[in-house]
Amino acid sequence: MNIDKRLLNILVIILLTFSTFWWTFFIFHLPFDLHAILVVLFVRVLASFIILKDYSLAWSKVTQKTFLMKSIVYGSAFVVYLPILYGEVWIYFLISELFIYLFSINFSMYLYYYYINRSQVQKTKTVVIYGAGKAGIKLDSEFKNTEYKVKYFCDDNAILHGRSIDAISILSKRQLLKKATQTKYDLLVIAMPSAEKRVISELYNELHPHFEQIKVLPTLENILQDKKFSAQLKDISVEDLLSRYPADLDKKKISSFIHGKTILITGAGGSIGSEIVRQCIKYQAVKLILVDHSEFNLYEIEQEVNTENVVPVMQSVNNKLDIQKTLQLYKPEIVIHAAAYKHVPLVEANIAEAIKNNVLGTKNVIDCAIESGVQKVVLISTDKAVRPTNVMGTTKRICELYAQNSNGQGTDIVAVRFGNVLGSSGSVIPKFKKQIAEGKNITVTHPEITRYFMLIPEACELVLQAGAIGTGGEIFILDMGEPIKIVDLAKKMIELSGNANIEIEFSGLRPGEKLYEELLIDETNYTTEYDSITVAKPTPYELNKLNKDIEELLSCEDKLKKLKEIVPEFNHQLNNSQRKTI
Repeated sequence: MNIDKRLLNILVIILLTFSTFWWTFFIFHLPFDLHAILVVLFVRVLASFIILKDYSLAWSKVTQKTFLMKSIVYGSAFVVYLPILYGEVWIYFLISELFIYLFSINFSMYLYYYYINRSQVQKTKTVVIYGAGKAGIKLDSEFKNTEYKVKYFCDDNAILHGRSIDAISILSKRQLLKKATQTKYDLLVIAMPSAEKRVISELYNELHPHFEQIKVLPTLENILQDKKFSAQLKDISVEDLLSRYPADLDKKKISSFIHGKTILITGAGGSIGSEIVRQCIKYQAVKLILVDHSEFNLYEIEQEVNTENVVPVMQSVNNKLDIQKTLQLYKPEIVIHAAAYKHVPLVEANIAEAIKNNVLGTKNVIDCAIESGVQKVVLISTDKAVRPTNVMGTTKRICELYAQNSNGQGTDIVAVRFGNVLGSSGSVIPKFKKQIAEGKNITVTHPEITRYFMLIPEACELVLQAGAIGTGGEIFILDMGEPIKIVDLAKKMIELSGNANIEIEFSGLRPGEKLYEELLIDETNYTTEYDSITVAKPTPYELNKLNKDIEELLSCEDKLKKLKEIVPEFNHQLNNSQRKTI
């Protein structure tokens, strides 16, 4: 028979009121007073109907607030029936009965909650939750109806060590390591959404030999509060292990640079350009002009951001007239130039087109920005522009030279130089992930090749920070930390995949590729107020001569020779050694 649960709530109030009054009369050795019981019962039922809708409370969905709500409802009822019964029943009798009643109804409710929500799933796996905060406690409750049994909590807060949550011990990391060396557990969950990536990396390196699997909650910015935390757990990624959040990121400075501005971004659909778009929305730009020659990329970023203040413009930076019209129409205060061909081997195979897109495209953007009175232009550069060994790096070095020596005509022009970003299109990480997913061996060009790496959001925020402090003419250099061996990166990704059958093959250096990248042309550089951002020594180049040289570069037959004239440090390398396997 299906009985309305609200009716059951009222029946419980009646039953418990009679029971608690009988018990209180019994322990006080007083005669049974039906009148007092009926008065209290009437007021309690009335209070249950009119205060906080207590009568409709679902006992199977109770929360930590429930006891407080019950106390408010029946405390309010007490205030009403106390003066009615004053002189008929002792006050301390009524107070005692109230506390017995509150205990009884809350105990009954939580007992029912536990019975209804008890797990019907057989516990076959063990999980340790690293982080005994709110996220860890929420995960513990969510794991109750899964095959996982929470064995321990672990936390870095020494105050919590030796204590417990629902009879589950809270261990220190040292204690966990001691236990884990004796028994290997199925799953470690790192439930610290506010933790730095460095902490996640350290925990993984220390604990992964003792667990079959390690998962982590997303960061506070990415976690969805309206969705189960257990459903948002993700595998540790190589980005989690390699990323390094800059300690001196100045969000106030970035906000002052972006907030309320109209900003035009070229290459807006690319890896860097699209993240710049996201950051500009985050810092509340008033309008964004997204320029990209790729229909697909432009559509993707427009659909993602989907806001009224975004204007997609499908055009190429190679067309100066189009760029001119766009700048004059929207009158942006800031231009961020991210459009470029960046894939080294593809550029080596398409030199003329790369020169046109990278060099002429940058020249068009800068010239039109100056002509339109843009306040500031920020050029995205690369560490491959330093003593370049390939055409791509050389074209970006010419872009730096043009940006630096075009400054001073009413528009502040700065360049920002940094290394590889984790997960960008054309980078090694998506390539390695694809090879692993297909069960293929990972191909690395050389056992000693190293690269600088940074997460795309970190790099883009520092780009905006550099743009904010730039006064014109600077080439800013982002601190990329220590360079990483690509072979070590490949080994780490194989380890994370859990596929021990995948090997590493060395395919030889590709055309134009060198073993290591640099961020400075010489040792002379200037510091800024931020340790993460320094300034390269300026390289004077008479602008009229540079313009003439660029015109000749675009029209000449021997483009490599002309590149060498403009960038004397260009040392073209075409290496490709025999493939071997380890």
